[in-house]
Amino acid sequence: MTQAQDGDRDAYRVLLEDVSPYLRALASRCFSDASDVEDAVQDVLLAIHMMRNTYDPARPFGPWLVAIAKRRIIDRLRRKTRDNSRRLALAAERETFEASVANFPYAEPPATIDAALREAIERLPSEQRQAVELMKLREMSLKDAAALTGRSVAALKVATHRAIKSLRAALRRENGDL
Repeated sequence: MTQAQDGDRDAYRVLLEDVSPYLRALASRCFSDASDVEDAVQDVLLAIHMMRNTYDPARPFGPWLVAIAKRRIIDRLRRKTRDNSRRLALAAERETFEASVANFPYAEPPATIDAALREAIERLPSEQRQAVELMKLREMSLKDAAALTGRSVAALKVATHRAIKSLRAALRRENGDL
């Protein structure tokens, strides 16, 4: 490594060739898949290349190499674990709704809506009431609601926002929460 730091390309190539089997052995302790092992080795070799100026020739090379290798292997393990934790197998029990009723745009609003909320919705201005009923109760998309009403998507967003704000205020007043 000292020769490599001095600019000897052949020494640097030999160094990297000599440490590769050792790095492969370290990585194979953590990964069962050969491609993961090779990716980890390449990560370590890249880190050695980028950090070669931090090596102090007065100190042993082995501990410096192992410290870099362990950190890179652990980083790859964390990344792999994080990626695997984000993957979910598709299964019927993870579906939120039954397929026949999910997001049907013209379905009637559920009958279980609280009476106070229903009354508060009825007191809204007609544009706001229509926006809430279509997009929140019937679960229509903005695009579908805009096509049905002839209003722009922006207008529907504003009406919905204002309606929800009004509903919150009305329900707070009704419950005595100010």
